[in-house]
Amino acid sequence: MRIGIDLGGTKTEAIGLGTDGEELIRRRVPTRRESYEDVVATVADLVRSVEAELGTTATVGAGTPGAISPATGLIKNANLTVLNGRPLDRDLSQALDRDVRIANDADCLALSEATDGAGAEKRTVFAVIIGTGTGGGLTVDRGIVTGPNAIGGEWGHNPLPWPTAEEGAGPDCYCGRRGCIETYLSGPGMAADHERSTAMSMSPPEIVEAARAGEAGAEATLERYADRLARGLATLINVIDPDVIVLAGGMSQIAELYTEVPARWQEYVFSDTVSTPLVPAVHGDSSGVRGAAWLWK
Repeated sequence: MRIGIDLGGTKTEAIGLGTDGEELIRRRVPTRRESYEDVVATVADLVRSVEAELGTTATVGAGTPGAISPATGLIKNANLTVLNGRPLDRDLSQALDRDVRIANDADCLALSEATDGAGAEKRTVFAVIIGTGTGGGLTVDRGIVTGPNAIGGEWGHNPLPWPTAEEGAGPDCYCGRRGCIETYLSGPGMAADHERSTAMSMSPPEIVEAARAGEAGAEATLERYADRLARGLATLINVIDPDVIVLAGGMSQIAELYTEVPARWQEYVFSDTVSTPLVPAVHGDSSGVRGAAWLWK
């Protein structure tokens, strides 16, 4: 049996998969994030409870925000900041008395969809998370491409390409730069853009609902969002030319994106035609935790 862990800022989820990928058990608990030690204990306790219910031990893989630095062996770039600078893989392995494999949560999403999801029949899969943040992961032949700096797929902290005069240098990003793709395409990014444009504070679902009802300000916000996503994904196609792009995260539930974005990205892709499919994750919100389980082949 394989156990996958999805370690998030608010919740930690575990899934148990059988040898053929069938889901045997799923558990979700709040992440105790007051300290690093609490996070480690959350994961260890969750694994033990799943194993106790199933009556067996398992391999354990964990998807985390951030990544393990090849230079230090410590977590970097995690928005769950208590993880940064810590040897999470070693501490989890010690707590559970076995090797634990760790990968970035977006890499886990890509691995899940490449293994038995939307990219199962594809060689090159790029998976995009657009939710509270913006991340990405790349697999080739069902293997995660992390790169020598462990930042493979981190498209969200590149600048938004082909900015308009109105966009200018763009909003400040928590990474210390301005105009990152994440500041536009995350859920908070859409909400902030709508407020800058209309002086109205609305959540992304409220904006989408208003746009569908014909409210002009919301329609314009959704149109800008689709065009920015098209620009961002066009650069991925220009560099990687993946066989499929898979969307996950809360913003991926906007149905209009799957028609509007491909209709727009032709303008930005360096090709006479663009046949790249843009599809939702087959496993939805469960894809990342499934991918963590698949870290053990």
